[in-house]
Amino acid sequence: MPAPRIGFVSLGCPKALTDSELILTQLSAEGYATSKTFEGADLVIVNTCGFIDEAVKESLDTIGEALSVNGKVIVTGCLGAKTIAAGAGGTGAEGQNDSENLIKHLHRRCWPSPARMPRRR
Repeated sequence: MPAPRIGFVSLGCPKALTDSELILTQLSAEGYATSKTFEGADLVIVNTCGFIDEAVKESLDTIGEALSVNGKVIVTGCLGAKTIAAGAGGTGAEGQNDSENLIKHLHRRCWPSPARMPRRR
C-alpha cells in the first residue's frame, strides 16, 4: 500500500511556521508523503492562526476551500484549539503544540488497519 498523501497548509505567525516544520518532519518520519494540492491528498492539514481578525478570515477561507475540494480536513494551530472548543465540523481538530495527537489522528484516518501503519523510526 502506498504511503498516504497529506496536503499541508501553514498560515499565520512565525510560531505557526515553526510548528508546521516540526509537523512536516514528523510526517516524513512516520512514513507519510505530502501533496502540493488538496485534490492529490488523502487528507489535508491546515495549520491556522487565530489571533487577528484577518488571520482568522484567511484560516476559515482556507479550511472552507480544503473541505470543498477534498472533504477530509484536520485543523491544527491556534484556530484548531478554538474549533475544538466550538465543536465545529471537519475531520478533526487539534490544538497547537499537539503534534503527537495530530499524528495519532492521522494514523486512525489514513491507515486501514494497525498492521499497515508505518513503524516509528
